[in-house]
Amino acid sequence: MPRKRKNPRNLGLLFETHRGATAPVFELSRPFDLHPDGGTTYRVGRLADLVARTSAALHAAGVRASDRVAICKANHFDVVLLAAAAARIGALPAMISDTVPPEALRTLLGRLEAKVLVVGDQVLAGATREGVALDDGGVRLLTVGSGDAPAGSPPRLAGLMDGPVPPARPVADDEPMICTHTSGTTGVPKLVVHSANTLGGVITRLETMRIPYLSTRPDDTIAACIAFVHGRSAVWAFAQLGLPPAKAVVLADSDPESVIATLREHPPTTLEACPNIFQRWEALPTEHPELFSRIRAYLNTFDLVHPRTVRSFLNASPRRGVVWGQSWGQSETGPVTLGIYTRRSVRRSGISAVTSDVGRPIPLVTKVRVVDPKTRRPVPRGQQGIVLVRTKGRCLTYLGEADRHAEKNWDGYWNTGDIGVHTRMGKIILIDREVDSLPNMSGIEVESLLLDRLPQATEVIVLGVPGREPVPIISTVSGELDPGTGGRVTGDLPPMEQPKVIAWEDFPRTGTWKVRRPELRRRLLHSSETFGTGAWT
Repeated sequence: MPRKRKNPRNLGLLFETHRGATAPVFELSRPFDLHPDGGTTYRVGRLADLVARTSAALHAAGVRASDRVAICKANHFDVVLLAAAAARIGALPAMISDTVPPEALRTLLGRLEAKVLVVGDQVLAGATREGVALDDGGVRLLTVGSGDAPAGSPPRLAGLMDGPVPPARPVADDEPMICTHTSGTTGVPKLVVHSANTLGGVITRLETMRIPYLSTRPDDTIAACIAFVHGRSAVWAFAQLGLPPAKAVVLADSDPESVIATLREHPPTTLEACPNIFQRWEALPTEHPELFSRIRAYLNTFDLVHPRTVRSFLNASPRRGVVWGQSWGQSETGPVTLGIYTRRSVRRSGISAVTSDVGRPIPLVTKVRVVDPKTRRPVPRGQQGIVLVRTKGRCLTYLGEADRHAEKNWDGYWNTGDIGVHTRMGKIILIDREVDSLPNMSGIEVESLLLDRLPQATEVIVLGVPGREPVPIISTVSGELDPGTGGRVTGDLPPMEQPKVIAWEDFPRTGTWKVRRPELRRRLLHSSETFGTGAWT
């Protein structure tokens, strides 16, 4: 009987360690931008080869141990492969979303002091249009994308891949291994630094724990449509190799037509996506129920999901015991709580229990404390306060903003910036982000209620500005909303202005498809003021 491989903690060693594994087979919705001619099917050995060749390219570009490599390209799993290639030779990779505006990207490159930026063609073209030079400060640009590089562009990274592969020399497990970033809903994202111990150790062990209904089985087909620049993507990679399914399906794009085609070819048994992506797909269970005929579990991570969305997908699966797993946490902490929901628990009955219930703290890994924001003293169970977290998976620092990181360390606990309640039954109920808080209501709860009451709505965001009533911002299937509808669906709620209707595409979004509320507020309400202080964003 073959010995089971021990999962490494460092991302740079992950694919080499599992090189001979027969499972999973990685199926891609489109070819990698890193290797456009490589097709859409990869076994682990091919991924290991691609990581090694990419590390050769970075080495040829002058990257050495302790150097910093920025990665900013279209969403795909090859972001993780690029990060693994940099970590393999002891460099510090930073995975940056292509939704970060060019000026903010240049700010992040300055904080990172990057030696090399691996940049996608569309990102580079966008920066050029806005007159932003991404190679300020001497950073070397290497491009990735399909076809030849546009005229006048920096060289392709692929052109350096055929050099000698350097030996693997990853950093020690307690040293900085990878940078991800926060969602950036309130401005320039923060660069979050994790070590192999915090990301590849504690958090990855959670992924391979045997959790009823959610744990991976050898015959599973695991499909994921997530932000591959998020730390979750690296942990997802560890999970697929540490507890392998038969197939791992990578959905690089959330566009429904692409998703339909990929899931039709590879019907999943488990489907993971960001909450706002599930929300975008809400019509699929009705229009294409066959895509969900094998699903036994859904999973969304880090952000809250609306009950209407959960009901739509749970009802699409014919499996009797189908479940929905929700993990809440942050880039800085990894997963903090876990909740499991069934058809029964999200059945329509007034305000659903899943509206803002994110489950319970994960035993032996996380502790949660809810405190008064002024005194920092714990409040009684059942009362609102700022949610603090103590976890073994907490990040090391914010790169270039160490003081800001230190400000969120409250007596050994991490200030999440969320207002919430720790119930007497041990559950965590989230009310709002402190910066987005509204008077006399929970924005999270109201948004879920309005989505329930407006079947034609595809997005609902409630914004507050001091001196006026909160304003619902809504998108609908038709692009319109009957003028009398707003009053009918909000009549029993705290006073609000008439809804403003915009297109779904006009909601500014982050790399995890969260709405950038400050930008939306400035654009539609012409104000930057909020009811919250924003002190802990």
